[in-house]
Amino acid sequence: MPEDRENTGPGAPDRNRRGGRAGAGSPQRGGRLSDSARVEAFSDGVLAIVITLLVLSLRVPQGPHMLAELVSQWPAYLAYIASFGYVGVIWVNHHQLFTRIAAVDTGLMWRNLALLLVTSILPFPTAVVGNAFRYGGHASETVALILYGLVAAVMSFSWLLIFHYLFNNERLLARHTVPSFFATERKRALLGVIAYLVAALVAVWLPIGSLFIICGLPVFYGLTIEGWKGSWKG
Repeated sequence: MPEDRENTGPGAPDRNRRGGRAGAGSPQRGGRLSDSARVEAFSDGVLAIVITLLVLSLRVPQGPHMLAELVSQWPAYLAYIASFGYVGVIWVNHHQLFTRIAAVDTGLMWRNLALLLVTSILPFPTAVVGNAFRYGGHASETVALILYGLVAAVMSFSWLLIFHYLFNNERLLARHTVPSFFATERKRALLGVIAYLVAALVAVWLPIGSLFIICGLPVFYGLTIEGWKGSWKG
């Protein structure tokens, strides 16, 4: 009988990523597996659109007092920077995530869509925060920041769903990835849920303090892009 030959052509899967525990396209227990390239490309496109739309939350100054108008928008600038940083960190985290995945199934694709759904909403609360600080009072600022905090908390929760799913589906992981990595990442995502809810709560008494918490959280996630290697033992 002819000897089986390994496919090494242009369409061959990367054995270090795609051939980890179950071949892409093969029916396995829990559903058929697919290559992750289309999911990554689609996600990159959505995130690129979202990060572009954020700039629409900034308003062109009107009237003769342009400098004063520009300066008065400083909370909108902070909200824009926070949201840009948040989406940027999501993109980098998403890229790092898929270097640890060999294949995707329907369950992972739905959870990835949930993440993209919440991310696509982010330009709206960003614009609301900018308008509230520019035109509204304490009550408007509080409502705007509570809205932002809730949306961001739901986004962190969508990461939690993804990490939990990958922890329980080792067949999707690349060879060099151990499930315990995602157990630790669940704690990192849970911290985001709690922190953004705290920011929403702080907005009731001190809106500007809430705004600075929201601006600081993307920095934390940017510093822990490679995974949380702190004192948590999991």
